[in-house]
Amino acid sequence: MATLTRPEGTEPDDLALSRRAVLTAAGYAVFDIAAQAEPITTPTDGLVTGWETLPGGLPAFVARPASKGKHPAVIVVNEIFGVHEWIKDVCRRFAKAGYVAVAPEYFFRGDPDKTLPTLKDFPAIRAIVAKAGLEQVMGDTKTTLDWLGTQKFVSPKKIAITGFCWGGGITWMAAARFPELKAGGAWYGGLKGNPGPENRRFPMDVVDDLRAPVLGLYGALDKGIPVADVEAMQAKLKGSKSSIVLYPDADHGFLADYRPSYNAAAGKDAWAKLLAHFKANGV
Repeated sequence: MATLTRPEGTEPDDLALSRRAVLTAAGYAVFDIAAQAEPITTPTDGLVTGWETLPGGLPAFVARPASKGKHPAVIVVNEIFGVHEWIKDVCRRFAKAGYVAVAPEYFFRGDPDKTLPTLKDFPAIRAIVAKAGLEQVMGDTKTTLDWLGTQKFVSPKKIAITGFCWGGGITWMAAARFPELKAGGAWYGGLKGNPGPENRRFPMDVVDDLRAPVLGLYGALDKGIPVADVEAMQAKLKGSKSSIVLYPDADHGFLADYRPSYNAAAGKDAWAKLLAHFKANGV
């Protein structure tokens, strides 16, 4: 598959409406679909997949090995587009690797009809995402952890978390709060921001509170997360069990094979590093 990264950003020709319509109908986020994209589809043979309703009415997509026994688990935290088809496929990839993967629908209160993947303007998306405050998100993460701890197919002491973009930032925050988590993988998540009315904290603020080692996976071409921020975070992490890998030729969203910013080489390397990080920390 060709690398689809366009350093100067998405151009109109990158978005072919007919191709976009097909992929959107399949459940991919509408904004970043490349005309030439052929998203990876992980087969479901040997897996059990589907939606579950967790306590409190929290919807979650789950993919797990069909084989008997207890398996390590990973919480998959979505991008701002919610649990769309690519996030489901990430869950299937983890399940193929032997994990119980669960992706909670963190935005379901503000988006009960799951319209996020098909919305056509960022203000509407941001309005929904803004309704999911940090404490609500941490509460939903705790709900997911508790649910995993009661499932007969989960090894309750072997749970990790990973997330993308918005979810990458949430990964850092969850790793600083929940001792149940043994490892984290933060994909190009924001490292600092405006505290806002919540007076909330961000990843750079919680380095000293990290309870689980986090592997950060970032791209040097990411216009939204300056290299200076990544380097500042690396300096804060020095001497800890957490670390960051910065890919010089990768942009934001470099693992997302449905986006123009997809970078196959960086994505493959980062995925392997993430699985090794989980294994090294007992997950």
